[in-house]
Amino acid sequence: MDWITLAGLSLAVMGAASTGAMFSPGEWYETLEKPAWTPPKWLFPLAWTALYIAMAWAAYRVAQAPLELAAPALAFWAAQIVLNAVWSPVFFGLRRLGAALVVLCLMWVAVVMTTVLAFRADTLAGLLLAPYVVWVSYAGALNAVIWRNNPA
Repeated sequence: MDWITLAGLSLAVMGAASTGAMFSPGEWYETLEKPAWTPPKWLFPLAWTALYIAMAWAAYRVAQAPLELAAPALAFWAAQIVLNAVWSPVFFGLRRLGAALVVLCLMWVAVVMTTVLAFRADTLAGLLLAPYVVWVSYAGALNAVIWRNNPA
């Protein structure tokens, strides 16, 4: 096992996760008009913990693949982790719901591309990322509805 690669990928994931901790929902988020299908507060940390672990493990598996398969997948992985880190400060910190939706749409593209390319490099890596595609799709729909319902 290449512990240095796993540690580096895990640090990148923890960096993205830390912005979610630094820019938490708070009282402002509670005042927003949200759809009935908004998940309960307790689900977010559980879902993100599982997703972050899966992201790191998937990226590690992809990194073990031949370079011509690993390089493009890891490039998109890096893009999605940066966009992931940016979303919370934009949504919760700046309270820019429309800008956050733009970030999330870019993240969705990066996550889908990462997943498609991961499947080519390592089937298990692609399977590990599939729930992330679902979650980011759901989050995008939620972000869009919250933005529509709270124009100010």
